[in-house]
Amino acid sequence: MDFEWDEVKNSVNKQKHNIDFADAVHVFIDDRRIYRKDTRKDYGEERYQTIGMTRFGILMVVYTFRDNNGITRLISARKANRRERSSYELGILKPFEDSWK
Repeated sequence: MDFEWDEVKNSVNKQKHNIDFADAVHVFIDDRRIYRKDTRKDYGEERYQTIGMTRFGILMVVYTFRDNNGITRLISARKANRRERSSYELGILKPFEDSWK
Protein backbone atom coordinates (compact mmCIF):
# COMPACT_ATOMS: atom_id res chain seq x y z
CA MET A 1 0.00 0.00 0.00
CA ASP A 2 1.07 3.55 -0.67
CA PHE A 3 0.20 6.28 1.82
CA GLU A 4 0.07 10.05 1.82
CA TRP A 5 -1.00 12.79 4.20
CA ASP A 6 -0.94 16.50 4.70
CA GLU A 7 2.08 17.42 6.84
CA VAL A 8 0.23 20.27 8.55
CA LYS A 9 -2.58 17.86 9.45
CA ASN A 10 0.04 15.36 10.68
CA SER A 11 1.60 18.02 12.89
CA VAL A 12 -1.80 18.88 14.37
CA ASN A 13 -2.54 15.18 14.86
CA LYS A 14 0.80 14.66 16.69
CA GLN A 15 0.05 17.58 19.03
CA LYS A 16 -3.53 16.49 19.67
CA HIS A 17 -3.17 12.69 19.81
CA ASN A 18 0.60 12.11 20.10
CA ILE A 19 0.48 9.81 17.06
CA ASP A 20 2.50 10.39 13.87
CA PHE A 21 0.85 9.28 10.63
CA ALA A 22 4.12 7.53 9.70
CA ASP A 23 3.57 5.27 12.72
CA ALA A 24 -0.18 4.95 12.23
CA VAL A 25 0.21 3.23 8.85
CA HIS A 26 1.29 0.12 10.75
CA VAL A 27 -2.36 -0.68 11.55
CA PHE A 28 -2.59 -1.91 7.95
CA ILE A 29 0.03 -4.58 8.65
CA ASP A 30 -2.05 -6.10 11.44
CA ASP A 31 -3.80 -9.20 10.12
CA ARG A 32 -6.42 -8.84 12.89
CA ARG A 33 -7.33 -5.25 11.99
CA ILE A 34 -11.00 -4.40 11.68
CA TYR A 35 -12.55 -1.66 9.61
CA ARG A 36 -15.76 0.02 8.55
CA LYS A 37 -16.96 2.69 6.18
CA ASP A 38 -17.69 5.99 7.93
CA THR A 39 -21.23 6.90 6.88
CA ARG A 40 -22.04 9.29 9.75
CA LYS A 41 -22.18 12.26 7.39
CA ASP A 42 -21.43 13.27 3.82
CA TYR A 43 -17.74 14.16 3.76
CA GLY A 44 -17.66 14.63 0.00
CA GLU A 45 -15.55 11.47 -0.20
CA GLU A 46 -15.77 7.93 1.12
CA ARG A 47 -14.00 7.62 4.47
CA TYR A 48 -13.04 4.53 6.40
CA GLN A 49 -11.98 3.68 9.93
CA THR A 50 -9.52 0.93 10.79
CA ILE A 51 -8.56 -0.29 14.23
CA GLY A 52 -5.35 -2.26 14.49
CA MET A 53 -2.39 -3.09 16.70
CA THR A 54 0.92 -1.26 16.37
CA ARG A 55 3.95 -0.97 18.60
CA PHE A 56 2.18 2.08 20.06
CA GLY A 57 -0.86 0.07 21.05
CA ILE A 58 -4.25 -0.28 19.42
CA LEU A 59 -4.93 2.68 17.13
CA MET A 60 -7.96 4.07 15.34
CA VAL A 61 -7.07 5.46 11.91
CA VAL A 62 -9.38 7.43 9.60
CA TYR A 63 -8.52 7.51 5.90
CA THR A 64 -9.76 7.72 2.35
CA PHE A 65 -8.61 6.39 -0.99
CA ARG A 66 -7.36 8.92 -3.52
CA ASP A 67 -8.92 8.48 -6.95
CA ASN A 68 -7.89 5.25 -8.63
CA ASN A 69 -4.17 5.57 -8.02
CA GLY A 70 -4.04 3.13 -5.11
CA ILE A 71 -2.96 5.72 -2.56
CA THR A 72 -4.42 5.72 0.94
CA ARG A 73 -4.64 9.23 2.41
CA LEU A 74 -4.57 9.40 6.19
CA ILE A 75 -6.92 11.89 7.83
CA SER A 76 -6.63 11.15 11.54
CA ALA A 77 -4.98 8.71 13.95
CA ARG A 78 -5.31 8.23 17.68
CA LYS A 79 -5.20 5.60 20.39
CA ALA A 80 -8.37 3.54 20.38
CA ASN A 81 -10.82 4.18 23.20
CA ARG A 82 -12.10 1.41 25.48
CA ARG A 83 -15.10 0.55 23.25
CA GLU A 84 -12.89 0.43 20.14
CA ARG A 85 -10.32 -1.77 21.91
CA SER A 86 -13.14 -4.11 22.91
CA SER A 87 -14.36 -4.22 19.30
CA TYR A 88 -10.82 -5.03 18.18
CA GLU A 89 -10.54 -7.86 20.71
CA LEU A 90 -13.89 -9.26 19.53
CA GLY A 91 -12.87 -8.84 15.89
CA ILE A 92 -16.07 -6.98 15.02
CA LEU A 93 -16.61 -3.31 14.20
CA LYS A 94 -20.29 -2.59 13.64
CA PRO A 95 -21.17 -0.40 10.66
CA PHE A 96 -22.69 3.01 11.20
CA GLU A 97 -26.35 3.46 10.40
CA ASP A 98 -26.78 5.67 7.33
CA SER A 99 -28.52 8.45 9.24
CA TRP A 100 -27.50 11.28 6.90
CA LYS A 101 -29.06 9.82 3.76
